[in-house]
Amino acid sequence: MALFSERREGISHLPLHVVLVTFTLFTIYPILWVVSLAFSGKQSLAIATLPENPTFWDRLRAVTPWPETFSVSNFASVMADQPFARWMLNSAIVAIGTTVLGVFMACTAAYAFSRFKFPGQRAGMMAFLVSQMFPGTLMLIPLYIILVQWLGLGSSRLGLIIVYATTSIPFSVWMLKGYFDTIPKDLEEAALMDGASPGRIFWSIILPLAKPAVAVTALFSFMTAWNEFILAATFMDQEAMYTAPVGLRFFVGGFSQQWGYFAAGSIIVSVPVVFLFLFLQKYLVSGLTAGGVKG
Repeated sequence: MALFSERREGISHLPLHVVLVTFTLFTIYPILWVVSLAFSGKQSLAIATLPENPTFWDRLRAVTPWPETFSVSNFASVMADQPFARWMLNSAIVAIGTTVLGVFMACTAAYAFSRFKFPGQRAGMMAFLVSQMFPGTLMLIPLYIILVQWLGLGSSRLGLIIVYATTSIPFSVWMLKGYFDTIPKDLEEAALMDGASPGRIFWSIILPLAKPAVAVTALFSFMTAWNEFILAATFMDQEAMYTAPVGLRFFVGGFSQQWGYFAAGSIIVSVPVVFLFLFLQKYLVSGLTAGGVKG
C-alpha cells in the first residue's frame, strides 16, 4: 500500500513538474540565445545556416541556441577594438559612487524617520512613497535643466552619481526604516546610560545590526546605477564618458547590426552584478523580509 501510494503521489505531481520544466526552459531560452550569439563568432542573429530546402531537423537546428562553432572572437573584439573597457570603468565609478553616497544618505535619513519625532515626519515618508508612483522619465527635463544648465555637470560622472543617488533615496529610505524599526530601542537607551553619543550609537550599534538591510539597499542601488540607460544616454554626450549600457546601443544602431558584439558586451556587463549578488546573497532574505515588516 505504501509503495502504491508513493507511485500515485509521483504520478499526481508529474503534470506540475512538466509545467515547471516548460516554464523554466521558456525563461532561460533568451539567455541561452544571447550566450550562443556571443560565442558564435558571428554578427548575425542566425546561429545556423539553413539549406535551400530545409527539413524539419534543419529548422529545429536553426532555433536551437547552440552555435555551429565556438569562438571568443566577439569578446576579444569588444574589449580590444572598442572602448568598452573605458565604458565599463565609467559604469563602475558611477555605480560605486552612487552606492556609497546613496546608502549613506538613506541610512541617516531612515534612522531619523525611525527614531526621532519632528514636524513633517509622516508627510515626508508619504512624499517618498508617492514619488515612487511616477516613472523616472518624468523628471528627465527638470533634472537636465538643473544638472546641465545650472550646475554645468553634463557629461560628467559626478553629475550622474548625484542623479542616481537622489533618485534611489525614496526606496532606500523605506527599506532601511522598516529594518531600523525592528531594532529594539533598549539597546540605544542602554548605550546612552553608558555615555555614548547619538552618533556613536548610530555608527557602532545600529549600523552593524542593520548590515543585512544595508547590504540589500547597496545591492539595489548598485544594480540601478549599473544597468540604467535613459538618464545616462541623456546626460552623457561624449563617447569617452559613456557608461556600458549606453555604449552597447551602438552595436545595434540604425546603421550597425553587430549582434555578436552586443551579446558579448551584455554578458561582460552582467558578470559584476552576478558576482556581487552571489557575495551578498546571505543578506538578501533577512534584509528583505525584516525590512518589509512593521513593528
